[in-house]
Amino acid sequence: MRNLKGAGAKRYRATIGGDWKVAAFIVDRMAKAPKCRAADDLLLTADSHPLYRKARADLATKTTRELINIATGDAALPVRALATWFSVGTHPRQTKHLSARRGEPAALFDGLCEAGLPHTTVEIAREGFRKIGEPLCPFFALLCPLARCEASTLQDDVMPPQTMIGEVPSYAYDMYVREGRTISLQTFLQGDSETTRWVRDHVRPGQRVNFLGTVVFRVEGGLVRQRLTWPIGDELRKLVDIECHGPSCNDATEIMKLMRTDIGLLNEERSHHVG
Repeated sequence: MRNLKGAGAKRYRATIGGDWKVAAFIVDRMAKAPKCRAADDLLLTADSHPLYRKARADLATKTTRELINIATGDAALPVRALATWFSVGTHPRQTKHLSARRGEPAALFDGLCEAGLPHTTVEIAREGFRKIGEPLCPFFALLCPLARCEASTLQDDVMPPQTMIGEVPSYAYDMYVREGRTISLQTFLQGDSETTRWVRDHVRPGQRVNFLGTVVFRVEGGLVRQRLTWPIGDELRKLVDIECHGPSCNDATEIMKLMRTDIGLLNEERSHHVG
C-alpha cells in the first residue's frame, strides 16, 4: 500500500500498469480486508430509531460547544453521534429526519482531541471528512476507542442465494440503481409471494418500494466477508435490522425472515426484467 496515495495521479498510474491494474489491486485488497459496518449502523440508528426522536429535535438547538460536550460525554452512543453530526453540519441528502444546520467541523475534531480520543484516529477522521464531508468519518473516531476495549472476532455473514445477471451479481440490482428500483422491486411487489403480501398489508402504497428496498439491502446488499463482530457493533446492527424501518414496522423480524426466504423469487424478477 506504500504508493496507494500516489495512485490518485493519472501519470503515476500509467507507470504501474494503468487505471485497470490500480483499480483491481485496490478492490482486491479491500475485498480481503476485515470490515466493520458499525459507523453505517450508528448513522442509521441516530437518524431513524424512534427512541432518539426527541434527541434529534432537542440537539438541533444546541450551541457547538454544548454539542461537543455531549459528543465527548457519557450519553448513549446514538445521542453522542447525533451531537457529533450536528457539530459537523447536517444536509438533507445525508439524513431523513435531522434539520439542516451549518457545522463547525474544525471545532468538533479539535474537541475530540481535547477530550482524549486517540489523536491519530481523530486526525484520520478529520482528513476523511475534509475529503468527503460524510458524518461516517467522525463516527469512526467515536467507535474506534470503544472497539479496542471489547473482544472481537472476524466472521463471514451468511449470504442468501444469488445468481449472475450477465457479468453482474444479482444483489447489485438493489434500490440504489434504476434497474433494481423501478423495474425489479416494483415488479416483485406486484407478485403474490409471502413477502409482498406482508408489505401490502402493512405499508402504504407510496412507501412500499422504499420500505422493501431497505429490507432487501439489510438481507443481502449490506452483507460482507470478514465482518468484525463485537458487542457494540452487533447491537447497532440489530437495532437497524429490526427497529429502524419506519412507522409501518416497529419490528422487522418477520419481514426480514420472509424476504430471506423469497430472495430467489426476487432474483428471478431481476434476471427476467434486467437480464
